[in-house]
Amino acid sequence: MRFNKALRVAVGAVALAVVASGCGGGSDKTASEHAADGKLTVGIKFDQPGLGLRNKDGSYSGFDVDVAKYVGEKLGVKPDAIVFKESPSGQRETLIQNGQVDFIVATYSITDKRKEKVDFAGPYFQTGQSLLVRSDNADITGVESLTGNKKLCSVKGSTPAQNVKDKYAKEVQLQEYDTYSLCVEALKSGSVDAVTTDDIILRGYAAQSPGALKVVGAPFSTEKYGIGVKKGDSESRGKINDAIEAMITSGAWKAALEKNFAGTGFAIPAPPTVDRY
Repeated sequence: MRFNKALRVAVGAVALAVVASGCGGGSDKTASEHAADGKLTVGIKFDQPGLGLRNKDGSYSGFDVDVAKYVGEKLGVKPDAIVFKESPSGQRETLIQNGQVDFIVATYSITDKRKEKVDFAGPYFQTGQSLLVRSDNADITGVESLTGNKKLCSVKGSTPAQNVKDKYAKEVQLQEYDTYSLCVEALKSGSVDAVTTDDIILRGYAAQSPGALKVVGAPFSTEKYGIGVKKGDSESRGKINDAIEAMITSGAWKAALEKNFAGTGFAIPAPPTVDRY
């Protein structure tokens, strides 16, 4: 009897160990340590044209993708040795904390609240929140026209969604979806009146549906995109900051924006100054 009990305890312990080791599929290694092994896993968006997009052939394109590849090469990792992992807005901190990604380049706004959980290199881009509407919409011309309980779509866990909750909750009905591409589909079908997120993201969606959608009004927030890394990983953060500065000074930063937003009417802004806080 005692033997059977001991056997059950031992088997249970092994099962727990297997489950624990399999949870999340994460790693304790830092981004720099993985780069030294010649490989990286980088979080990006899969549904943002011009920024982070998984194409039908399985390839990836966009400004964030180009930034990730440039940083990877500066860390000693070839582009074909980078594994891209989808990183929805509401899951980004968890993916970093669990070691499922080495760093995230996914229109990731630097905020004090997020800095409690992860560290940021950058910023590598600065933008502002805007509005996307159907081309035949004449009622919404900017944030000042968000009245009459209009339906406004944004993404769960995103800075734009929180901004709407903080400042415009009385004027609009906020609809929170899992991705911006779902918001855009809801806009096209008439389920919502507008989509709000950062101007550069909306420009990509508008360009993807020429004649159907338009960006209206001036940006009404300031968003600084950073590259998220594990909290306390100052070595990787420093190396990524170096890479961002090299991309800007070499001209590769501007070239990547020109390539990804050609023909959209997007005006390329001055590059940001990297904040080595």
